[in-house]
Amino acid sequence: MPSFPKPTFNRKINLATEIKALRKYKVNMQEDAIPAKSENTLLLATWNIANFGAQERQAEHLKIIAEIIGWFDVVAIQETKENYHDLDEVVKLLGKGYKYMMSDEGGNNERMAFVYNSDKLTLLHEIAELALPPAEYKSIKLPGIDQSFNGFDRSPYMVSFLAGKFAFTLLNVHLYFGDDSKEASMNRRSLEAFAVGRWASLRGNSKYRFNGIDHVFALGDFNLPMVDEGDPIYKALTAKGLQLPTHSQKIYSNISDDKQYDQVAF
Repeated sequence: MPSFPKPTFNRKINLATEIKALRKYKVNMQEDAIPAKSENTLLLATWNIANFGAQERQAEHLKIIAEIIGWFDVVAIQETKENYHDLDEVVKLLGKGYKYMMSDEGGNNERMAFVYNSDKLTLLHEIAELALPPAEYKSIKLPGIDQSFNGFDRSPYMVSFLAGKFAFTLLNVHLYFGDDSKEASMNRRSLEAFAVGRWASLRGNSKYRFNGIDHVFALGDFNLPMVDEGDPIYKALTAKGLQLPTHSQKIYSNISDDKQYDQVAF
């Protein structure tokens, strides 16, 4: 989405207090606790970091972001702006072993990025932006929508990894938003969601898929209002077999705490 204006106030942060509170929260989470790192687990996350690179963040802010990313083995990040300075600084803070790669800019000057622990993950050869050829656009269609699919506003970004003997492909997604109240915006978002699900289905079943990888994860900011059969974005995303995990409680990912925008789909 377009960048928020830079706040006009300066908020002082006690870094030690904030880090202590985060670590306490991580330990005290109940049903949805983040597991400790281990040799036999792969901790995967997605995070839309608003305005990431749009305005200069204080050093303390970047250290807090690095603290959270460091809980995981690989993180898909959305809304990294064309100016990727803050992303670069955060990865430096994470220390030896952590690396990143990113796409070119798309809509709203946003890049897609992956931050990963190279001591745990081996980067494989397939690194690409998902760009459907125009000849396939006619296949991106949904009942009740006459609108045409004309490509992604921000091309999803895919990377393949190997963790132990587990090879997989991640597709980092930030779907078009537009306006929830405008039919044309919702239709365009639905078509993009369907295009992601269709790609995952074709990729998972293709005999030419890279290295025979059949583990495909689409993750990121789907601008999904609600994980519900009646939600048009949810229906479009899951129409070809993508599944969203069930949770023991509703998890929201927007400031007003009423939308389920960010998801990991299998």
